[in-house]
Amino acid sequence: MRKNLKEARQKAGMTQKEVAGYLEISERYYQHIEAGQRTGDFIIWDTLEDLFKIHQRVLRENSNNLLDKVTHQEKHLR
Repeated sequence: MRKNLKEARQKAGMTQKEVAGYLEISERYYQHIEAGQRTGDFIIWDTLEDLFKIHQRVLRENSNNLLDKVTHQEKHLR
């Protein structure tokens, strides 16, 4: 999941449907982007960066990164 993207959307007080409309894509496609299941093209990320005023590198971060996985594994080994 792209936690930063979801939090930016919520902080802006927007629904997934509203963001999808702003991007001129389907709500389902946006849901896949936010869930980290689809990449989305550079135009989408440029537009999201402008909309939320947050660098797209931050918005693109996937919460399922290696550090999260290692931390999760360590908790279960204890």
